[in-house]
Amino acid sequence: MYMRQRGCVFWLVLLIIISGVFSYAQNSETDQYTRRYQNGIAFYQMSRWQEAAIEFRRAQEIAANINDWSQALYWVILSQMAYSDFGSALLDMAELERMAPSSAYTRDIVYHRARVYYIQGYFEEALHFFNRYNTSTSDVDRESSDRRAAAFFWMGECLYSMGQFDEAEKFYAWVIGRYPDSPKIEASAYRLDIIKQKKIENELLALLQWSHEETLRTSEEYQRTIRTYEHTLNLYQRRIAELSSAENEFLGNNTEPLPETVSQAAVAVPAAQTVVPVIIEEPPSTGNSLIDRAIQLESDLQGILRERTQISPWGGNR
Repeated sequence: MYMRQRGCVFWLVLLIIISGVFSYAQNSETDQYTRRYQNGIAFYQMSRWQEAAIEFRRAQEIAANINDWSQALYWVILSQMAYSDFGSALLDMAELERMAPSSAYTRDIVYHRARVYYIQGYFEEALHFFNRYNTSTSDVDRESSDRRAAAFFWMGECLYSMGQFDEAEKFYAWVIGRYPDSPKIEASAYRLDIIKQKKIENELLALLQWSHEETLRTSEEYQRTIRTYEHTLNLYQRRIAELSSAENEFLGNNTEPLPETVSQAAVAVPAAQTVVPVIIEEPPSTGNSLIDRAIQLESDLQGILRERTQISPWGGNR
């Protein structure tokens, strides 16, 4: 009987010791987790993000429950994003979503995943995750309202980066109208001004392009007119040359040299013969009239051509 009581006491003491050891070990791990986590926060606040990531990772490895594990991994991800290790951040995001799908940190990770995609230039994917974040949260407090306003702003940034300015403008206007106290108000207003300026620039560019095309058409018409005048002038010059040649030939065939005096003419003719007056016919008046008109037409054409060449296609003098 006595020996049995001693045996029970022994096992009871052993159980108490083991429980104490486990409790001490557990308390020691909890204290170690808390110390690692606090060290990570301190490094993060000092912008020593790689050291912060190391401390958070150690805290994750010794976490006693899923909540501590999720918390430590969440800050590992934030630290990785801070020093631009986006590949590792995306891997840890997937791990967090797999191991703790219902955690509050998992919901916030959707927002950060969208930010990573935006930074890497995957605007369609980023737009999807920002929208997914906004549909999974509500404006329950100031912090959530600011985060949702930021998500709407970044959705506008995705559309802006893709050149969809009209759609982006709606998101910026929504942030300004729905979240007047959001930190993204100034950035949204700035983007709206930029979009307005871009629209004006596009309108001016279209107007300049139209004006340039009209100028080219006017210039082409002007060049065609000049060529037409030059061609017409050349035709009239050739016609005048032909008429001048015909006149000279006509005069050469129908005129003879006259005697110097009438007495010389009388001597040259026998006395028995009757003196017949020599009548010199003048060239037909129609020929001279045509030549004069052609010369006058050439002069008029040259005057018009000089006047046209002194005027630019745009209505001003050169």
